[in-house]
Amino acid sequence: MISLPTKNKWQGALYSAIVVLAAWWLIAGLVQLPIIPSPVAVFKNIMDIFQTRMETHAWYSLARISAGIIISLLVGVPLGFLMGYFERVDRLLSPLVYFTYPVPKLALLPVVMLIFGLGESSKLIMIVLIVIFQIIISARDAVKGIPQEIYRSLQSLGASRFQMLTEIIIPASASEVLTSTRLALGTAISILFFTETFGTEYGMGYFIMDSWMRVNYLDMYAGIVVLSFMGFCLFTVIDLIEKYISSWR
Repeated sequence: MISLPTKNKWQGALYSAIVVLAAWWLIAGLVQLPIIPSPVAVFKNIMDIFQTRMETHAWYSLARISAGIIISLLVGVPLGFLMGYFERVDRLLSPLVYFTYPVPKLALLPVVMLIFGLGESSKLIMIVLIVIFQIIISARDAVKGIPQEIYRSLQSLGASRFQMLTEIIIPASASEVLTSTRLALGTAISILFFTETFGTEYGMGYFIMDSWMRVNYLDMYAGIVVLSFMGFCLFTVIDLIEKYISSWR
């Protein structure tokens, strides 16, 4: 059985998609220009070209954004937990995080590409730079928000620090960490699109810009739709993970 909140969420997503497609179809019908093709023509084009010309680009982009998120979680969550649990670690690392977090990450792209080249490394680093700071801060704040009485009650039962991590810290902070990951995901996809226009022949960013340069608007819109759907799928996966990990909420 599908729970009522989940059912309402999917109904909301369906209604939103219908509204966007209806507005798109209406604008395309009013303008009647090649620069705004109808959604019917774009979706037909996706079915025609996806396996032959687009699938490889989609897999490259999906692999890059997934790897960037996983690396950010593997590095950012432990750092955030350490900062939230140990006051000395927080005093040491918080100034560094506060100093570097407001820096516009897109402005660092030339520096990253000069140091790490135009290959996969620079693209992954840019995604990590977008996502990791929000994960660190949300993980730290979530741990700091846990009442000390909860720790003391578990310590009185002889629990080790590892048990406090698995029984208190992770369950209490998982939802906040995944929420911050969702918030950063949209910006990360935008950065991915931008970085894929440099030094690569694969990725949805390259596909979209190449289609634009060739004045192939059907392919361009098809790439935009696929990239947007990719982001929607990643959002959904994070929602499902949160529902599984934080089911007690």
